[in-house]
Amino acid sequence: MARDPAEALALWRYHLIAEALNPKLSGRERGLLVRQIAGEHATPGGEPRQVSRNSLRDRPRSAHGSARVSPALLDEAIRLRLEVPARSAAHISEIVRSRHGVRIAERTLAEQFRRRGFTRGELLRDGRTFGRYEADAPNERWIGDVLVGPFVPHPRAPGSVRARLFVLVDDHSRLLVAGRWVGNETLRAGQEVLHAAILRRGLPESLYVDNGSSYSGAELARSCAILGIRLIHSRPYAPQGRGKQERLNRVIRERFLLEATTVGIGSLDELNDRFAAWVSRYLNVRVHSETGESPLARYSKVKRRDANPELLRTAFLWSASRRVSRTAGVSFEGNEYEVDSALAGRMVELRYRPEDLFAIEVWHAAHQVGWAEPRRIARHVHRQAPPPPAPVPAPATGIDYLGQVLADHEAERSGPIAYRAVPGAPAEGEPF
Repeated sequence: MARDPAEALALWRYHLIAEALNPKLSGRERGLLVRQIAGEHATPGGEPRQVSRNSLRDRPRSAHGSARVSPALLDEAIRLRLEVPARSAAHISEIVRSRHGVRIAERTLAEQFRRRGFTRGELLRDGRTFGRYEADAPNERWIGDVLVGPFVPHPRAPGSVRARLFVLVDDHSRLLVAGRWVGNETLRAGQEVLHAAILRRGLPESLYVDNGSSYSGAELARSCAILGIRLIHSRPYAPQGRGKQERLNRVIRERFLLEATTVGIGSLDELNDRFAAWVSRYLNVRVHSETGESPLARYSKVKRRDANPELLRTAFLWSASRRVSRTAGVSFEGNEYEVDSALAGRMVELRYRPEDLFAIEVWHAAHQVGWAEPRRIARHVHRQAPPPPAPVPAPATGIDYLGQVLADHEAERSGPIAYRAVPGAPAEGEPF
């Protein structure tokens, strides 16, 4: 869908530096992140853009004797040390010389590694840098994931659908803050789980997810930016921090899905009911082997931060940009709408809930300027919105009207016959 280019670029920039904005990072940890971020990235428009360390942070002064070292070669040397911390400065110097024909003095490299906190000793004993990170407090970091589950009966058609579980887990306490089985792995399904978790548990400081399609859309980035949540995507081939999530997925498969599939699953609603009961009665109250506490007990120390209700509502609206026609009309998702005639020929932003294409806010120049009045509605919900729940059939009354009619008819036919009622029989008092 069309989006405001300025908003898309701002969200892209914010997402790029979100992880490095964490105030709890040490100088060395922030420096490591900045070096990982620096490089070529694709803008929302698809154009490649080189992002340098200087544009991300103030450049540190060079150590004495290293002013003549190319920054690009020094960055490569640092990446070589981070890739394999056991590499010596002499070995790294030789690798750089064999690749580029330029020799960096071993003493210069050693000094640079020391100044940045990248000595072999520090890296090899620093568990936080290599994936043994744990948030310091509840709601500091939530981890999101999607677990692929079994096939369940389709709610609206013959056959079955693959169930997928959206989960959010608090990194500090291991509490499963929200989880829901769905039949379609969509961006909106992930947003709905996040919305439910915020309502129940408050706002997290950061959200750590993978690069799957259900987490990589601009709509989720917009929600997090409005609510002040740092959205962090794990980098390909660098799954640090996701080990706890993988262990949780294994527990769900071995302790819940095994039993659920053994007894049989009638529907997604039944699967969700059973899962909610299992989480409440077992998963969140069992003593965790690593923390020595139950997730619920450890989470109870949280300093909750609630979102403003109106801000929360706005954060989960979707938006699209459209140009108003000369007749004050707007086309969107196959529907036709009418807006204020003063907006004819102007670009406007449409804000809406994908589950309801009747109620669409119209924004221009950062102000709401009314609502889009439907002219012709061909689609009631956005194509990426989860389908509404299947209607629950009313309970049967047990009344068989036609069966009762048949029973009455049979009883009437099999009853005693009055002789005088037979056609041709003499009337009462007449002789036979």
